[in-house]
Amino acid sequence: MRSNMDAAEYKHVVLGLIFLKYISDAFKEVHEELTKDKTSDPEEVDEYVARRVFWVPKEARWDYLARNAKKPEIGKLIDEALDRIERDNRSLRGVLLKNYARPGLNKQRLGELIDLIGTIGLGDKENRSKDILGRVYEYFLGQFADAEGKKGGQFYTPRSIVKLLVEMLEPYRGRIFDPCCGSGGMFVQSEKFVQAHGGRIGDVSVFGQESNQTTWRLCKMNIAIRGIDARIEWGDSFRDDQFKDLKADFILANPPFNDSDWGGELLQDDARWKFGIPPRTNANFAWVQHFIHHLSPTGMTGFVLANSSMSSNTSNEREIRKNIIEADLVDCMVALPSQLFYNTGIPACLWFISRDKRNQKFRDRSGEVLFIDARNLGMMVDRRHRELNDEVVKKISETYHAWRGEQKDKKYQDIPGFCRSTSLEELRKHNWILTPGRFVGTEEVEGDEELFEAKMKELASQLSKQVHEGKRLDEEIIRNLEHLGYGE
Repeated sequence: MRSNMDAAEYKHVVLGLIFLKYISDAFKEVHEELTKDKTSDPEEVDEYVARRVFWVPKEARWDYLARNAKKPEIGKLIDEALDRIERDNRSLRGVLLKNYARPGLNKQRLGELIDLIGTIGLGDKENRSKDILGRVYEYFLGQFADAEGKKGGQFYTPRSIVKLLVEMLEPYRGRIFDPCCGSGGMFVQSEKFVQAHGGRIGDVSVFGQESNQTTWRLCKMNIAIRGIDARIEWGDSFRDDQFKDLKADFILANPPFNDSDWGGELLQDDARWKFGIPPRTNANFAWVQHFIHHLSPTGMTGFVLANSSMSSNTSNEREIRKNIIEADLVDCMVALPSQLFYNTGIPACLWFISRDKRNQKFRDRSGEVLFIDARNLGMMVDRRHRELNDEVVKKISETYHAWRGEQKDKKYQDIPGFCRSTSLEELRKHNWILTPGRFVGTEEVEGDEELFEAKMKELASQLSKQVHEGKRLDEEIIRNLEHLGYGE
């Protein structure tokens, strides 16, 4: 399709068909079960509603569309199918994009795309348990973001990062909010967390806002597929906040990194900027203050930001960070490893902020901040991408939980090179910089001193040999080593 339209257009086509295939697969599986059951009617809508499966009318089922894929009117048939699905499923009304009949869409290519997607199992029980649709969306969103030149993190957050945020915050009950919710990954993972820990889904209320209309549609579909009751609004969170009065118990978010086009010049006197006016050229601390603004008196937030947010000194960012630290809101900072995101090489970190660090559900942590350095953790899943596996997620989250005092059988202790609890007084000495590497130190290794001596002597010997062979580049290094007592 690239020969006919750009990625911003054909992603609507591809993702819409993938969604259609998903709900049709789920419907077909239940339909076959009901057909075998002599006491049930496979064409009774309530049978599907009871199983949290969308009702798909006959002319909207994948088999029907596949049989007609080579016909010139296939675009019209798809639009009609989507109309019927919206009509019969209230949660999807106004969500599905119906523009397949337009003249600019090559119908031969469309038919070929239907054939291709028809080979992928998406919505049956086995593939639902593996979250195949979520993984397919993640892959395609990443590819489309690359093709459109979008910044990383704008469409989705890798699942391992979402899982870490959820495991650390433990949103069992209350109001969960994501004001830049992308395709809804934070909500899906939160619901999974509640279920996995024996909680009730009804104890959680979900709210989200997304400024990109395409991504908003994806989020609505993602949420609807999983039967999550949520209010997801479309609009710019800064200039058109749809939840002005919401005070959330938990905020989980991955805002766009270093967004320079956020409209800050129009919001200089905004009530949300209690800790300082954010720079017009970078939205990082606008997002941080937006999150804090929407927290309940005992609320907590965990979010992803670019590493620069921990140490920047320009454009009032240092002053804002200082004021947030001095208000004793920062609970924990986690430095993440590189190569976690598909579309950006910008190093990232996790911020955890608590509106009240006194003894609420946990111990009184007033005047303390936990630093965790996870830069060397995780595993490479291919040559370009790293993932935080379950073992790493557990290690980081349990360290945070032990520090908060919620695990009676696990006492927190500093681990050189990994974690350290630090006082506000020490942060002041470091000019309110929040980079974990500054505080956790280096990992202790048994026999460390002897190993260092041996390595240095070996290095001196090798460099000396290179110099004797005429490699002048290393002569200064040799002189420095000799000065330290490691020359030959």
